[in-house]
Amino acid sequence: MLAGDFVGERDRVARIRAEIRVCFEVGEHPGEDTVSVIRQQDGEAIFVATDVADEAQVEALVAAAVDKFGRLDGAFNNAGLAQTNVLLHDLTATQWRRIQSVNYDGVFFCMKHEIRAMLQTGGAIVNTSSALGRVAVPRSADYCGSKGGVLGLTKGAAVDYGHQHIRVNAILPGAVDTPMVQALTSDPQFAGLLEKLRTSHPVGRIGLPEEIAAAAVWLLSDRSSFVTGAELAVDGGFLAT
Repeated sequence: MLAGDFVGERDRVARIRAEIRVCFEVGEHPGEDTVSVIRQQDGEAIFVATDVADEAQVEALVAAAVDKFGRLDGAFNNAGLAQTNVLLHDLTATQWRRIQSVNYDGVFFCMKHEIRAMLQTGGAIVNTSSALGRVAVPRSADYCGSKGGVLGLTKGAAVDYGHQHIRVNAILPGAVDTPMVQALTSDPQFAGLLEKLRTSHPVGRIGLPEEIAAAAVWLLSDRSSFVTGAELAVDGGFLAT
């Protein structure tokens, strides 16, 4: 099951591993095209539009996956919103909740119902945190707080459910060429941001969605069977600086 509200990593995971049976959750972007690609590669998929901030919808999503495929073996929780770009003392409660409801609550709801589906069979969960779950940039307290929270959820669940053969890990991407980042870098108020992002990564560029997807596929696979509670930085060296 892949949860994400933008094309990017979601699409690349599906294309990399079309043989994996997948149930999609996405936000406002339709997933039918990606489902079609998977089926063309002899894979199986369904599309379920879901608001991850609504627990009832998340519960229904997981139920749809289990009903269709019989069980849930892996889940990639990738839905997220960008920071509000407002200093903390100016953040309204509405702005704060908008970010937390998707970036933090959404991961909690997904994990809760994914784990329930995996208790008898085991499985693997990958959560998208961020390099900004570990460090901060200006005007990002809301985003950093949400992504740091994801790391806590990841480690707590890894400890609690290891004996049920459920592995839980987090990916910490740097800046990645997704529609969310493209929207930020094309905004006139963020003139020069793309170049700043490039130079902040020692490799001299921002990441590609398929690079994050490859990490997620590895963490979901049996090749990482002794990995749980881990933070995998896929950030072009950003956290090393």
